[in-house]
Amino acid sequence: MRVLPAVTGRDEFDALVVRTDYLDDQAWQDVTAALTEPWGDGHDEAHVHFVDDPAWAGATVDEVLTAVCDDDLAVVFLADRTTMQAESHPLLAVTTLTREECVDVEDYERLTEFGRDFRVIPAGVHDVHANLSIGNLGFEEYAAWAHDDPEGLCRSF
Repeated sequence: MRVLPAVTGRDEFDALVVRTDYLDDQAWQDVTAALTEPWGDGHDEAHVHFVDDPAWAGATVDEVLTAVCDDDLAVVFLADRTTMQAESHPLLAVTTLTREECVDVEDYERLTEFGRDFRVIPAGVHDVHANLSIGNLGFEEYAAWAHDDPEGLCRSF
């Protein structure tokens, strides 16, 4: 497993979005534009920390998680090949929860029943990040919603 650069300068309230695909710069511009749009009922300002460094090209989920494991995050969002190619630009939301952090194996299995990742449209990233950060909702709830969606996507409320 390769060692990726440290993520620096991220505010604790920023959603972390890591670009791992570098084949389509226009698609990336579209993703970043969608992620910086105001969100929520009050049109809250979007707080996003973008990692846009070709050193992350092709990084796997495990490589990204290893690189950000000390960053006190509940979730990290990857802008991968699927993100860039799909019309709705769904990002891959990945839980940072590890089995070691859980009370027991059954607890971890319950929390990752629908997997440790799911796809979320850009308009939903802020809802996911904010609610997971404050513990209002759990990762498993969002993963279940994505699982139940006909397209396998978690959408904004």
